[in-house]
Amino acid sequence: MLIYNAKQLLTLAGGPQRGRHLGDLGLIPEGAILIRDGVVQAYGPSQDMLEWYPKEPRFNAGGKVVMPGLVDPHTHLIFMGNRALEFEMRLEGKSYQEIMAAGGGIVNTVRMTRDASLEELVAAARPRAEGMLRYGTTTAEAKTGYGLTQSSELLQLQAILKLDQECTLELVPTYLAAHAIPKEFTHDPQGYTELVVEKMLPDLQLWWKRTVPNRPLPFVDVFCEVGAFTLEQSRQILVKAKELGFPLKIHADEFENLGGTSLAVRLGATSADHLVKTSSADIQALGVSDTVAVSLTPTPFGLGHSEFTPAQEIIAANGILAIASDLNPGTAWCESMQFVIALSCRYLKITVAQAIAAATINAAAAIGRADQIGSLEPGKQADLLVLSVDDYRNLGYKFGGNLVQRVMKRGKWVVENK
Repeated sequence: MLIYNAKQLLTLAGGPQRGRHLGDLGLIPEGAILIRDGVVQAYGPSQDMLEWYPKEPRFNAGGKVVMPGLVDPHTHLIFMGNRALEFEMRLEGKSYQEIMAAGGGIVNTVRMTRDASLEELVAAARPRAEGMLRYGTTTAEAKTGYGLTQSSELLQLQAILKLDQECTLELVPTYLAAHAIPKEFTHDPQGYTELVVEKMLPDLQLWWKRTVPNRPLPFVDVFCEVGAFTLEQSRQILVKAKELGFPLKIHADEFENLGGTSLAVRLGATSADHLVKTSSADIQALGVSDTVAVSLTPTPFGLGHSEFTPAQEIIAANGILAIASDLNPGTAWCESMQFVIALSCRYLKITVAQAIAAATINAAAAIGRADQIGSLEPGKQADLLVLSVDDYRNLGYKFGGNLVQRVMKRGKWVVENK
């Protein structure tokens, strides 16, 4: 179809945006875009496109914003239960580390998730995935990490693959067995690290190639942080994953600067995520690499913290900045990338245009999909949104509601919000 009469057509054309180039929306006033067979064919001013393609089925965008579907490059979509009690504990002054030491945190969700069947995991995650889609997220990364045994981690991967088949939201899987030290290895974290390196990762490779031989290998991630995995343990895990052919990610610098970001750069990781305590030296390393810096703005917000990713330093260093929800039961139960955009404008001190680029083309780069999604360019997947407003700046200005009127996935309308 030919979608025309867009007051603002945001194409985000030109690939991932570095440094001061962040925020180039490729805006076409009074624009139109041609979709065929689920793929973008062409775009331009509505008047010209209507003349060039007179026989195409038409959709009138009603003078609203048309833009790429949002991409969420960091979520913990698969989990059971919730941790509302821990939220109350934080309100009473307990720190994240104190809650973990008391048996809360990630290991609390592990207890609930380990007992779930595949059907229960999928049933619990489906409403979250559907909620994300209604808010305009058309592709999302989804991690394991709440099992910490191979059988449970693989079951979570199965849940991600099943949801990807059954739901409209497209999912990109990540294996995060190195999310926390399981209770069985409380006094032997190095033993668990060696189990991941010597047994779990090689078995994962064989399982994946046997189960879904036509899909790319999933990402392998590690939580490099005090109370989780040391820098050396993180290096061991990621080096082994790279040797086995897995693309890499890392949780780094959320509470302490251990050097995880520089490790990610040295190993050629696709992204380094959190990056609250990242040093100037690590930021400079990001600036001369293709590793995407992913800020998870809802997480410090959810924890009631005042310190966020030093986005301005990353931009000044010529880094590639993306933003994500970190959807998870403990610190950031957030299904709306619109809200992430609004938070990021306020706490990262970036413009709405920069936040949109960080949530589309740069977020696509953070999951290795910038050649397929994240912008509206000929040959790319037709994932797009029609907003209920005529100016993109409302995505940062307004918050708490839903400005998405329609969602298109692979050339088909899949959501119409009333």
